[in-house]
Amino acid sequence: MRLDKQRIVVTGAFGTLGAAVVRAALDAGAAVAAIDRAPVPANLGAAHGFGGVDLADAAAAKHAIDGAADALGGLDALVNIAGAFRWETLADGDPETWDLLYRINLRTAVAASKAALAHLPDGRGRIVNIGANSALKAGAGVAAYTASKSGVMRLTESLAEELKPRGITVNALLPSIIDTPPNRADMPDADFDRWVKPEQLAGVIVFLLSDAASAITGALIPVTGRV
Repeated sequence: MRLDKQRIVVTGAFGTLGAAVVRAALDAGAAVAAIDRAPVPANLGAAHGFGGVDLADAAAAKHAIDGAADALGGLDALVNIAGAFRWETLADGDPETWDLLYRINLRTAVAASKAALAHLPDGRGRIVNIGANSALKAGAGVAAYTASKSGVMRLTESLAEELKPRGITVNALLPSIIDTPPNRADMPDADFDRWVKPEQLAGVIVFLLSDAASAITGALIPVTGRV
Protein backbone atom coordinates (compact mmCIF):
# COMPACT_ATOMS: atom_id res chain seq x y z
CA MET A 1 0.00 0.00 0.00
CA ARG A 2 1.59 3.27 -1.14
CA LEU A 3 1.11 6.82 0.14
CA ASP A 4 3.33 8.54 -2.39
CA LYS A 5 3.07 12.36 -2.35
CA GLN A 6 0.75 12.31 0.67
CA ARG A 7 1.50 14.80 3.45
CA ILE A 8 0.53 13.40 6.83
CA VAL A 9 0.50 14.74 10.40
CA VAL A 10 0.70 12.23 13.25
CA THR A 11 -0.06 13.37 16.81
CA GLY A 12 1.24 11.47 19.82
CA ALA A 13 4.00 10.60 17.38
CA PHE A 14 6.81 9.94 19.84
CA GLY A 15 5.07 7.09 21.71
CA THR A 16 5.19 3.42 20.72
CA LEU A 17 2.17 3.44 18.40
CA GLY A 18 2.82 6.92 17.05
CA ALA A 19 6.41 6.04 16.17
CA ALA A 20 5.23 2.89 14.38
CA VAL A 21 2.75 4.92 12.33
CA VAL A 22 5.40 7.49 11.44
CA ARG A 23 7.73 4.71 10.24
CA ALA A 24 4.98 2.98 8.26
CA ALA A 25 3.89 6.20 6.57
CA LEU A 26 7.46 7.10 5.65
CA ASP A 27 8.05 3.59 4.32
CA ALA A 28 4.90 3.94 2.19
CA GLY A 29 6.30 7.09 0.57
CA ALA A 30 4.52 9.81 2.54
CA ALA A 31 5.99 13.02 3.90
CA VAL A 32 5.31 13.12 7.64
CA ALA A 33 5.16 15.72 10.41
CA ALA A 34 5.30 14.26 13.93
CA ILE A 35 3.73 16.21 16.82
CA ASP A 36 3.89 15.35 20.52
CA ARG A 37 3.89 16.84 24.01
CA ALA A 38 7.30 15.20 24.59
CA PRO A 39 10.59 16.56 23.24
CA VAL A 40 11.59 15.58 19.72
CA PRO A 41 13.59 12.32 19.84
CA ALA A 42 16.89 11.88 18.05
CA ASN A 43 15.69 8.88 16.03
CA LEU A 44 12.81 10.57 14.22
CA GLY A 45 14.28 9.88 10.80
CA ALA A 46 12.98 11.86 7.84
CA ALA A 47 9.87 13.17 9.64
CA HIS A 48 9.54 16.81 10.65
CA GLY A 49 9.40 16.94 14.45
CA PHE A 50 7.31 19.29 16.58
CA GLY A 51 7.82 18.71 20.31
CA GLY A 52 6.48 20.32 23.47
CA VAL A 53 3.00 20.84 21.97
CA ASP A 54 -0.08 20.77 24.21
CA LEU A 55 -2.59 19.65 21.59
CA ALA A 56 -5.46 20.05 24.04
CA ASP A 57 -4.87 23.80 23.80
CA ALA A 58 -6.67 25.02 20.68
CA ALA A 59 -4.20 27.81 19.95
CA ALA A 60 -1.19 25.52 20.41
CA ALA A 61 -2.78 22.85 18.22
CA LYS A 62 -3.47 25.36 15.44
CA HIS A 63 0.07 26.72 15.63
CA ALA A 64 1.54 23.21 15.39
CA ILE A 65 -0.77 22.02 12.59
CA ASP A 66 -0.19 25.22 10.61
CA GLY A 67 3.58 24.80 11.11
CA ALA A 68 3.41 21.17 10.02
CA ALA A 69 1.44 22.08 6.90
CA ASP A 70 4.04 24.74 6.06
CA ALA A 71 6.89 22.25 6.55
CA LEU A 72 5.17 19.65 4.36
CA GLY A 73 3.96 22.04 1.70
CA GLY A 74 0.34 21.23 2.52
CA LEU A 75 -1.62 18.58 4.39
CA ASP A 76 -3.55 15.56 3.14
CA ALA A 77 -4.18 13.58 6.32
CA LEU A 78 -4.24 13.73 10.11
CA VAL A 79 -3.75 10.73 12.40
CA ASN A 80 -4.82 11.45 16.00
CA ILE A 81 -2.88 9.11 18.28
CA ALA A 82 -2.21 11.38 21.29
CA GLY A 83 -3.74 9.69 24.33
CA ALA A 84 -3.33 8.20 27.78
CA PHE A 85 -4.73 5.41 29.98
CA ARG A 86 -5.52 5.24 33.69
CA TRP A 87 -7.01 2.30 35.60
CA GLU A 88 -8.86 3.25 38.75
CA THR A 89 -12.19 2.44 40.31
CA LEU A 90 -14.65 5.19 41.05
CA ALA A 91 -14.62 4.34 44.76
CA ASP A 92 -10.85 4.74 45.10
CA GLY A 93 -10.14 7.07 42.19
CA ASP A 94 -9.91 10.80 41.69
CA PRO A 95 -12.59 12.69 39.73
CA GLU A 96 -9.75 14.75 38.23
CA THR A 97 -8.81 11.65 36.23
CA TRP A 98 -11.98 12.12 34.19
CA ASP A 99 -10.92 15.65 33.24
CA LEU A 100 -7.36 14.51 32.51
CA LEU A 101 -8.39 11.70 30.15
CA TYR A 102 -11.03 13.85 28.48
CA ARG A 103 -8.35 16.43 27.81
CA ILE A 104 -5.68 14.01 26.55
CA ASN A 105 -7.83 11.49 24.68
CA LEU A 106 -10.67 13.57 23.27
CA ARG A 107 -9.86 17.27 23.37
CA THR A 108 -6.53 16.73 21.58
CA ALA A 109 -8.36 15.02 18.71
CA VAL A 110 -10.97 17.78 18.62
CA ALA A 111 -8.42 20.61 18.59
CA ALA A 112 -6.08 18.94 16.07
CA SER A 113 -8.95 18.02 13.75
CA LYS A 114 -10.41 21.51 13.85
CA ALA A 115 -6.99 22.99 13.07
CA ALA A 116 -6.52 20.58 10.17
CA LEU A 117 -9.84 21.33 8.47
CA ALA A 118 -8.54 24.45 6.75
CA HIS A 119 -5.70 22.46 5.18
CA LEU A 120 -7.28 19.12 4.21
CA PRO A 121 -8.11 18.93 0.50
CA ASP A 122 -11.65 18.24 -0.68
CA GLY A 123 -12.07 14.86 -2.30
CA ARG A 124 -9.07 13.12 -0.72
CA GLY A 125 -8.48 14.41 2.82
CA ARG A 126 -8.24 11.84 5.60
CA ILE A 127 -8.60 11.83 9.40
CA VAL A 128 -7.94 8.67 11.42
CA ASN A 129 -8.60 8.53 15.17
CA ILE A 130 -7.75 5.98 17.85
CA GLY A 131 -10.70 4.85 19.92
CA ALA A 132 -10.79 1.74 22.11
CA ASN A 133 -12.55 -1.59 21.81
CA SER A 134 -13.20 -1.49 25.56
CA ALA A 135 -15.37 1.60 25.00
CA LEU A 136 -17.99 -0.67 23.44
CA LYS A 137 -18.60 -2.14 26.92
CA ALA A 138 -16.62 -0.83 29.86
CA GLY A 139 -15.26 -3.05 32.59
CA ALA A 140 -14.36 -2.17 36.16
CA GLY A 141 -11.69 0.48 36.58
CA VAL A 142 -11.83 1.91 33.07
CA ALA A 143 -14.87 4.20 33.26
CA ALA A 144 -12.93 7.44 32.80
CA TYR A 145 -10.81 5.99 29.99
CA THR A 146 -13.70 4.45 28.07
CA ALA A 147 -15.87 7.53 28.51
CA SER A 148 -13.17 9.64 26.84
CA LYS A 149 -12.68 7.07 24.08
CA SER A 150 -16.45 6.89 23.55
CA GLY A 151 -16.20 10.61 22.89
CA VAL A 152 -13.57 9.92 20.23
CA MET A 153 -15.94 7.45 18.59
CA ARG A 154 -18.84 9.91 18.55
CA LEU A 155 -16.50 12.63 17.23
CA THR A 156 -15.50 10.27 14.42
CA GLU A 157 -19.07 9.51 13.42
CA SER A 158 -20.26 13.11 13.60
CA LEU A 159 -17.27 14.61 11.82
CA ALA A 160 -17.54 11.98 9.08
CA GLU A 161 -21.10 13.16 8.40
CA GLU A 162 -20.04 16.81 8.56
CA LEU A 163 -17.26 16.31 6.02
CA LYS A 164 -19.11 14.08 3.53
CA PRO A 165 -19.91 17.09 1.31
CA ARG A 166 -16.16 17.80 1.11
CA GLY A 167 -15.24 14.19 0.34
CA ILE A 168 -12.99 13.94 3.42
CA THR A 169 -13.08 10.59 5.24
CA VAL A 170 -13.00 10.22 9.03
CA ASN A 171 -12.54 6.80 10.62
CA ALA A 172 -11.41 5.32 13.93
CA LEU A 173 -9.64 2.17 15.00
CA LEU A 174 -10.77 0.37 18.15
CA PRO A 175 -7.74 -1.56 19.42
CA SER A 176 -7.75 -3.98 22.33
CA ILE A 177 -4.47 -4.23 24.29
CA ILE A 178 -1.56 -2.84 22.31
CA ASP A 179 1.78 -4.58 22.77
CA THR A 180 3.82 -1.74 24.28
CA PRO A 181 6.55 -1.74 26.96
CA PRO A 182 4.27 -0.04 29.55
CA ASN A 183 1.50 -2.60 28.98
CA ARG A 184 3.98 -5.47 29.33
CA ALA A 185 5.25 -3.93 32.58
CA ASP A 186 1.70 -3.57 33.92
CA MET A 187 0.66 -7.10 32.91
CA PRO A 188 3.83 -9.22 33.08
CA ASP A 189 1.95 -12.55 33.22
CA ALA A 190 -0.16 -11.91 30.10
CA ASP A 191 0.26 -13.72 26.79
CA PHE A 192 1.78 -10.90 24.75
CA ASP A 193 1.37 -12.85 21.52
CA ARG A 194 -2.39 -12.31 21.75
CA TRP A 195 -2.07 -8.54 21.85
CA VAL A 196 -2.17 -6.20 18.85
CA LYS A 197 1.27 -5.15 17.63
CA PRO A 198 1.82 -1.44 16.93
CA GLU A 199 2.97 -2.36 13.43
CA GLN A 200 -0.34 -4.14 12.80
CA LEU A 201 -2.31 -1.06 13.77
CA ALA A 202 -0.01 1.08 11.67
CA GLY A 203 -0.75 -1.13 8.68
CA VAL A 204 -4.49 -0.59 9.04
CA ILE A 205 -3.94 3.15 9.39
CA VAL A 206 -1.86 3.23 6.21
CA PHE A 207 -4.71 1.44 4.42
CA LEU A 208 -7.26 4.01 5.67
CA LEU A 209 -5.01 6.81 4.42
CA SER A 210 -4.70 5.23 0.99
CA ASP A 211 -6.83 5.66 -2.13
CA ALA A 212 -8.11 2.11 -1.63
CA ALA A 213 -10.09 3.26 1.42
CA SER A 214 -11.77 6.26 -0.23
CA ALA A 215 -15.25 4.71 0.19
CA ILE A 216 -14.86 4.15 3.95
CA THR A 217 -15.95 6.91 6.30
CA GLY A 218 -17.56 7.03 9.73
CA ALA A 219 -16.31 3.52 10.45
CA LEU A 220 -15.33 2.26 13.90
CA ILE A 221 -13.00 -0.62 13.11
CA PRO A 222 -12.10 -3.18 15.81
CA VAL A 223 -8.45 -4.26 15.66
CA THR A 224 -8.27 -6.66 18.56
CA GLY A 225 -5.76 -9.37 17.78
CA ARG A 226 -6.68 -12.46 19.79
CA VAL A 227 -7.69 -10.71 23.00
